[in-house]
Amino acid sequence: MFIGRQKELQQLSTELSGWKRKTAVLIYGKRRVGKSTLIKEAAKNFDGVVINHMCVSSTFEGNLELIYRSVSESLSLPNMQFDSMFAMMDYLKTLDKKILLIIDEYPYLKQTKKKNEVDSYTQVVIDRLPKNVKLILCGSYITIMKELLTESNPLFGRFSLIQHIHDFDYYEASKFYPDLSVKDKIAYYAVFGGCPYVLENLDTNSTVSDNIINLMLPETGLIRSHIENIMLKEIQKSFDARILEDLGNGKKKYTEIRDLIGNNETGLLDKQLKILLDMETIQKTEPINRRNDKKKQFYEIMDNLMRFYFSFIFGKAGTVQRIGEKQFYNRNISDVLLQFVSRRLEGITLQYFHRMSLLGEYPDIEDFGSYWYDDPETKTNDEFDCVLKRSGEHYDFYECKHFDRPMTLEECRQEKQQLENIRGIQVADIGFVCTGGFTFEDTNEFILITGEQFYK
Repeated sequence: MFIGRQKELQQLSTELSGWKRKTAVLIYGKRRVGKSTLIKEAAKNFDGVVINHMCVSSTFEGNLELIYRSVSESLSLPNMQFDSMFAMMDYLKTLDKKILLIIDEYPYLKQTKKKNEVDSYTQVVIDRLPKNVKLILCGSYITIMKELLTESNPLFGRFSLIQHIHDFDYYEASKFYPDLSVKDKIAYYAVFGGCPYVLENLDTNSTVSDNIINLMLPETGLIRSHIENIMLKEIQKSFDARILEDLGNGKKKYTEIRDLIGNNETGLLDKQLKILLDMETIQKTEPINRRNDKKKQFYEIMDNLMRFYFSFIFGKAGTVQRIGEKQFYNRNISDVLLQFVSRRLEGITLQYFHRMSLLGEYPDIEDFGSYWYDDPETKTNDEFDCVLKRSGEHYDFYECKHFDRPMTLEECRQEKQQLENIRGIQVADIGFVCTGGFTFEDTNEFILITGEQFYK
């Protein structure tokens, strides 16, 4: 069953159904994020022959030979040989058939030659693309695929459609477990994130704890293997793993990371952070009221699953093996799992605001994220994680509570009083997000969002 990606599917399907212009599509995103599934779904309605080829770690000539073989098999013909891709395209041009040629894992082909040589070759292929042939280039190595979009690359400007495929957000992820309670939906997303491959392999008839014990803690656990052999494969030789370990355990400032790993070579640390940013393993955040203030820029792991791994599992494989998965879970994770999940609620709330903004529910919204304040009178400073900026420098502050029970009016008023006691912040409205709902009706005093509203 195909889940989510309706916008991407519509765009790609439209591109593959029209023949008024040349079609060369670029699709990229990290491994097992659902790129091939999206292409397969869009190709179901393609009125012609679909040639799906996966590049491999081989020579340039070896990859071309395998492409020719894929073409021959898809056309139900004996194995054909061509002098070049150009000759192959000339042959396809003679066929009274519409052709969709998918070249997956293009980076394997690109890396067989010196920089940009294969891209120059592919540029000519696209420029000479027959009218009956559509081409899709797909790849998982994000930094390599992004090179194709730079102005200095021969393929710059050659694509009729570009799609960057990301993990699902909290809402799309919940479609893999639609019958769970709000509490469990949030917990599943907080721990396992939004990778389709991970989501489809969860046992949602069991608890989050059971899935952690069975799939993440064993050395050969399916999800742990996915993290260590897939998610970290591309970057493991290019960074100090302690960077992600520090981020997974709540450190987010540049100076904190530098001091914890004892790296006095700031140039090397800068390079490693840049690699992790380019690969979309981490992201750089800054308060919405202090944009471009380098002193208030922070780093965090983008993927919830990887954050959980580096918070609890990384570097502890020996302990897990010695005492067993259940004992390790009970000693190291059980008592703090709820706290870990609760801290993800702010991020889920910001995703909710993003969705509502796209739907036009907040027409005057200008930004959303964290807010940094300095109180000169008490000489204190801190950060609010969930704030909306509206037009005219108006800020709405939201307090997020991951409760099993409804939040009371008195609790809301106490939180409001604490906020109003802080100097140096500009409060327009105060809102509360409570997964357990509220004991009182919505009033003009506060903006109230329940857990159920996240999933409407």
